[in-house]
Amino acid sequence: IQGHSRTLKINYRTSHQIRSQADQLLDPELSDLDGNLENRKGTVSVLNGPKPELLEAGTEQGEIEQVSKWLQQQIEDGSKPREIGVFVRSQNQIPRAEAALNKIGLEFQILDSRAAPESKRASVSTMHLAKGLEFRTVVVMACDEDILPLQERIETASDESELVDFFNTERHLLYVACTRARERLLVSCVSPGSEFLLDFNTTQG
Repeated sequence: IQGHSRTLKINYRTSHQIRSQADQLLDPELSDLDGNLENRKGTVSVLNGPKPELLEAGTEQGEIEQVSKWLQQQIEDGSKPREIGVFVRSQNQIPRAEAALNKIGLEFQILDSRAAPESKRASVSTMHLAKGLEFRTVVVMACDEDILPLQERIETASDESELVDFFNTERHLLYVACTRARERLLVSCVSPGSEFLLDFNTTQG
């Protein structure tokens, strides 16, 4: 609704460690549809948890193996399959997520615009479908240099303004995917990773 944008200052869904780290991806001020600026500083989370982890592998297979080991550890630490979400930038990267889950025999479903998370299986989805979802444990995979931001979209930008808007949208996609995690978050890539990870990896909190 125009003129009614409001940033909530108390976060009940995402741990302080995840929220403060993900906040580095966005500007401290947001603009609503009327051009009014609102400062995002001062937001606090009521939850605490481990710091998000960043994994940079040398190959796709290496990423898959390390992600699967991390997920196995989360399961051993108490995460249920239904509490696990894995996000990627686009459909082209879904097989990487599937491979990591298959490697440890974790049952999962691929979410689309019609399918909601089930009560027994892990969920795999693109970042575009992440908004509104919530999981105890989240992996954001395939954050490679040519995938996030998506290289083919960069090449179609007609001018600098469109390119800036596109980069901002890509940052928001990553932010939303990361903040679907309530307690545990792993962001992974094959080297070289996305330039956005330079901001995400800034030590906070």
